[in-house]
Amino acid sequence: MRIGGFQFRPGLIPSLATLIVFPVLVSLGFWQLDRAEQREALQEAYETRDQRSPLDLNRDAPPERQALTRNARARGIYDVDRQLLVDNQMHQRQPGYHVLTPLRLDGRDAAVLVDRGWVPGGDDRGRLPDVAAPDEPRTLRGHVDQGPPTGIRLGGMADGESGWPLRVQYVDFDELEERLGYPLLPVVLRLDPDADHGFVREWGPVYREGYGPDRNYGYAVQWFALAAALMVIFVSVNLRRVRTDATD
Repeated sequence: MRIGGFQFRPGLIPSLATLIVFPVLVSLGFWQLDRAEQREALQEAYETRDQRSPLDLNRDAPPERQALTRNARARGIYDVDRQLLVDNQMHQRQPGYHVLTPLRLDGRDAAVLVDRGWVPGGDDRGRLPDVAAPDEPRTLRGHVDQGPPTGIRLGGMADGESGWPLRVQYVDFDELEERLGYPLLPVVLRLDPDADHGFVREWGPVYREGYGPDRNYGYAVQWFALAAALMVIFVSVNLRRVRTDATD
């Protein structure tokens, strides 16, 4: 193809490679934009949760995904003998645990995991923190979500761990139901920061990968930039100036 004083003549292999890679890069960019929009929706739901009536976990059906971050209340008794410590949780660059305590719900054959907050891990991994909880009936308030972010799941939920409190790498509701012996609601109640018998609670939207929409937008820009760079390279490598011989 002649373009002014240049000839564009791409080879078969570079053309096929570009036709395959370019759409992939563009689709990855749009995927990151979609993820950013989902995180923005989660942020908005969290910020406007006080505008909706709270869920009553003693009677309401387990909330669907779109109801996550909604305010909720629950009445029951803590299962103080079987608590969970979610490992690898950071607060101000210090490693520690999130304490999840099952609350046996009044009038319902089920329990809900209550995230009572973050505790430091200490220097000795073999020594677990004291996470004692009251064992009398109580009414709790907070908001529901999926629980502490845990990133990529590698291995089992509690490989090599035994006893209580149980140190876990992530929350698997099905496996926990087997260990506890009673049904669990498929959500975590994050205890209100003003409630007693909790630990460090600086709540916000729970992004499973641990970051918000800004990073997704940054990733999208990178993928689109790579797609643009690929096209520039493809054109520049296959564009040749046409040589003309001067005649008298």
